Amino acid sequence: MLTCVIRYHIDPTKKDDFNQYARNWGEAIPRCGADLIGYFAPHEGSSTLAYGIYNVESLAAYEAYRARLAEDPLGRENYEFALREKFLLREDRTFLKLVSAPHGTPR
Repeated sequence: MLTCVIRYHIDPTKKDDFNQYARNWGEAIPRCGADLIGYFAPHEGSSTLAYGIYNVESLAAYEAYRARLAEDPLGRENYEFALREKFLLREDRTFLKLVSAPHGTPR
């Protein structure tokens, strides 16, 4: 299992746009095959950092998921929304592998 962490640098004047973007992914991502942990928007501290986090089985599964997402009507609409409204200033993806016991797992 791999966890994809997307770090977004967002326009701080367009937080509402990012929140709508995140809600849209909340529908499209699970439908297209990834296990969405969630999208996280600024609250305290930095007003420009936000995160999207989800799990996929492997890099091959990630590639298949991305292809489905690109074909999904809401997925396409969300990509276009971000391009049109320009609230995403930068987007970085990192794939991580859990190497400790998950939170809440008895030892």
